[in-house]
Amino acid sequence: MSAIAIVMMLVAMAVLWGGLVVSVISLLRHGSADGGAPELHRDL
Repeated sequence: MSAIAIVMMLVAMAVLWGGLVVSVISLLRHGSADGGAPELHRDL
């Protein structure tokens, strides 16, 4: 692999794993506002 390919791979991995970490931290901090998804009643 060339150096540029390795750099691009590392950047892509950092973006993906960074997004995962940020989303988990956000969920742990804030969670759901009402403790769960509201029940939706739909007349069909």
